[in-house]
Amino acid sequence: MKKFILVSALLSLWSGQLFAQLSLFPTPTKQIVQRGEFLIGKDIRISGNGGYASRIAKDAKTTISTLSLADSKSSGQIEFLLKPEEKLPEEGYRLSVTTDKITVLASTERGLFYGKESLVQLVRFGKGTVRACRIEDAPRYKWRGFMLDESRHFFGKEKVKQYLDIMASLKLNIFHWHLTDEPGWRIEIKRYPKLTTTGSIGNWHDPEAPATFYTQEEIKEIVAYAAERHITIIPEFDMPGHATAVCRAYPEVSGGGEGKWKHFTFHPCKDETYEFISNILDEIVELFPSPYIHIGGDEVHYGNQSWFTDPEIQAFIKENNLVNETGLEHYFIRRATDIVASKGKKMIGWDEVIDAGLSPEKATIMWWRHDRKHQLVKALENGFEVIMTPRHPLYADFFQHAGHRVGRYWGGYNPIEDIYLFPDPVAHLMKNYEDQVLGMQFSLWTERVADTNRLDFMVFPRLVAVAESAWTAAKAKEYSVFMRKLPRFLEYLEELGIYYFNPFRPDARPEPTAPEKEDILQHG
Repeated sequence: MKKFILVSALLSLWSGQLFAQLSLFPTPTKQIVQRGEFLIGKDIRISGNGGYASRIAKDAKTTISTLSLADSKSSGQIEFLLKPEEKLPEEGYRLSVTTDKITVLASTERGLFYGKESLVQLVRFGKGTVRACRIEDAPRYKWRGFMLDESRHFFGKEKVKQYLDIMASLKLNIFHWHLTDEPGWRIEIKRYPKLTTTGSIGNWHDPEAPATFYTQEEIKEIVAYAAERHITIIPEFDMPGHATAVCRAYPEVSGGGEGKWKHFTFHPCKDETYEFISNILDEIVELFPSPYIHIGGDEVHYGNQSWFTDPEIQAFIKENNLVNETGLEHYFIRRATDIVASKGKKMIGWDEVIDAGLSPEKATIMWWRHDRKHQLVKALENGFEVIMTPRHPLYADFFQHAGHRVGRYWGGYNPIEDIYLFPDPVAHLMKNYEDQVLGMQFSLWTERVADTNRLDFMVFPRLVAVAESAWTAAKAKEYSVFMRKLPRFLEYLEELGIYYFNPFRPDARPEPTAPEKEDILQHG
C-alpha cells in the first residue's frame, strides 16, 4: 500500500510538472502557465505597432489562417510590439496570453520573429486554443546551426526551403551549406564555368550522374528566403583537401595524387592556385552576406601523397623553411585565411586549423573530433571562438537506434537523448571560456543519404533536440518532459510529409536504404 501511494505521488508530481509546461520547441527559458484560455477563430484580429511589427503581424495572420481553428469567435486580439526601449536581449521576446489578449513584445526584429514562431506553435499544437501564460525567453547560444552536405548528394532548393522553414520554427539561425567536396561542385561560378559543366557531374555513389548544382540566381533566392526567417547561410568552400571536383575541372591547380586520391588537394605552391581561390571567393562573397566563409582545412593527409614526391613542392618546402608537408599545409591555411580576410570575412575551419598559426581575429574553429577534446581546450586557451559540432553526439550520419544498420558507428551512435544532454558532458572543458563558445551545430554528411526519405530520417526528430540544447538554458531543460511533448512535433512533421524516425515506435517506419559503397572518410 505504501509503495502504491509513493508511486501515485510521484506520478502526480510528474504530471504536474508536465501540466506546467507548454508544448513549445525549444522550451522557453521562463514560462508560467496560468488559468484560462484564449480562443483563436477565423475572425482573429492581429496588429502591430508599425514597420516590422505590422509586417510580422500580417505574416502571423497568414500562417495562422492555414491552421486548424475553431469556428467560434476569437476571445480578443493579438498584438505585436517592437520596442527597442525595453532593452530585451538581442534575440529575446516576451509573450503574454490572457483570456482576452495576446501580446508579443521584443526589442529587435529577430526577437519579435521568434516570439511569432512561439505563438504559431502554441496555436498549431492547441488547435486554436492557447493556454493563458507568460513567457520570457532568450537563447543560450547565438550559434544554433544545421549543416547539410550537398556535394555528396544533391537535394535541391525546394527541400532546402522546407528545412529552412522548420529551422525557423525551431529558432535555429545558422544554415551551414557544404557545397564543395570530392564528388561534386554545387555552385555556379561564372568566371570558371567548368566547375559546373565538369565539376558538378557525379555524386558519392555514381560518378557519372548528371551535373547538379545551384545557379547564382537560385543561391540568391535561397539566401533571401533564409534571411526573411533570420537564418544566416554560411557557405563552405573546401581547401586544401576535399578539392577533387574542383581540380578535375581545372587540373592546372591540382596538387596531384593517384587513384582514388587523384586531385584531392589544391597545388599548395603555385600563385595561380591562390589567384584561382581568390577569384572564386569574389563571387561567393557577392552571393552570401554572411560575415563568415568556411574553408574546411581538414583531413589533408588523406590525399597529399604527391606532396612528398613532387620536386617543385619539396623545393618550396625547403626554400620557405616549412620543415615538412604539415608545415606546407599550415602555410596554405594561413594564405587562404588572409584571402578570406581580404574580402572582409572571417574564416571558419575544422579543428585541424588550430595548429596553423592563425590569429583568433581572423579565424573561428569548429570542433568536430570528439576523440580529441584537447583540440577544443587548445582552441579556447589560444583565444579562438569555437562552434561545437563533435561527431558524438552531433553528427547526423551516425545512426540513432540500436536496431539500425545504415550509417556510421564509432564506439557508439547518436540517439536523441545524447543530443539533448549535450553539452553537459564537456562543460568542464569550457569553464571560464564560456564567452568564446558561440554555440553548437548538427552536421549531416550525405555519403549514405541519397534521397529525401533518408535525409528526413537521419535529421528528424534529432534536430528538435539540437534546437533545445542550443536555445534552452540548462536549468530549464528536462529530458523526460521534452520526450513527453515530442509527439506534438512529430504530428507537425507528419503534416509536412517528413519521413522521420519515431523514437517511440522504432519499427513504425522501415529504415531507408542507402547506396552501396564503403570508402567513407572519417569526417566527410
